[in-house]
Amino acid sequence: MLSQVIELIESKQKFAITTHVRPDGDGIGSSLGLYWLLRSLGKDVEIIVRDQIPFSYLSLPGAKEIRRVSEIDKEYDAVFVIECSGLERPGIKNLESQFTVNIDHHVTSERFGKINWIDATASAVGEMIYNLCKAIGGKITPEIAECLYMALVTDTGSFLFSNTTDRTLKVASELVKFGASPSKISEVVYNSHSWSRIELLREVLNTVRRDPSGRVAWMRQSLEMVEKTGAVDGDNAGFVNIPLSAKEIKAVVYMRETQPQTYRVSLRSKGEIDIAKVAEKFGGGGHKNAAGCRVQGDWDYWEKQIVKAVIEAVEQAENTTRKMESSSSS
Repeated sequence: MLSQVIELIESKQKFAITTHVRPDGDGIGSSLGLYWLLRSLGKDVEIIVRDQIPFSYLSLPGAKEIRRVSEIDKEYDAVFVIECSGLERPGIKNLESQFTVNIDHHVTSERFGKINWIDATASAVGEMIYNLCKAIGGKITPEIAECLYMALVTDTGSFLFSNTTDRTLKVASELVKFGASPSKISEVVYNSHSWSRIELLREVLNTVRRDPSGRVAWMRQSLEMVEKTGAVDGDNAGFVNIPLSAKEIKAVVYMRETQPQTYRVSLRSKGEIDIAKVAEKFGGGGHKNAAGCRVQGDWDYWEKQIVKAVIEAVEQAENTTRKMESSSSS
């Protein structure tokens, strides 16, 4: 589908780019990378999002030009929808009235676009936009390099997650060559947080629990915690990975209350534990070791159900590993 994306860009002039609600580093970095590419090709383009841009990404070139909207208020030749599982994910009304191009690296993404460019082998959409730059013959400017490097470093957990491949590292190396500064971007992502993040982290970590085996951890973030600490969107970035840093923990469930009785669930795992399959059971999706879903209703009920499913996934992965080890040794 890359060829269709290139054909569209070459034949049309007026574009918009959007990404999901509560945008993350890949959503914003990839959107901005595509924005600078289209501008270099002489196209009319803007980025539109519903939610506020997290502080960590405001230093990216072009970030302050991003326009917040609640509904489509212009006509475009096409709207590029970045890293969204469905057309409702950007949270922008009337998006379905536009010619949409779905660009995603999640295998669970719905094929909602008029053009669907899905590459589940890519570590981040930022890697896909890099490939688009090369394929269309665009120059990778320092602006593009910085934005795409941000996408890669955040979606791979600084190249620690299992979605990091040799191709990812080659792309990252190229982006550094073209002007991205790893130290600058790491400083912004990891060492420029507000104190409210520390306060919120303390509240959330006070809720951490483990199952009897000590392999699965779960924790909560309530609306009350957010109000108490004065936290804003993005302050909780990376919280789900903290329990996973313990050697014994194989998987983590992080439930965040977004509205009364409405929860966004982040799931993380190590090794061969396929957490995406757990997310799919609850209407979500994602990658093998990083996935999520949304649920509504009683908090205790959903926590119990999701934790149970995660424990079963851990046990299944360990049983499979034992069988393989046993068969290889016999």
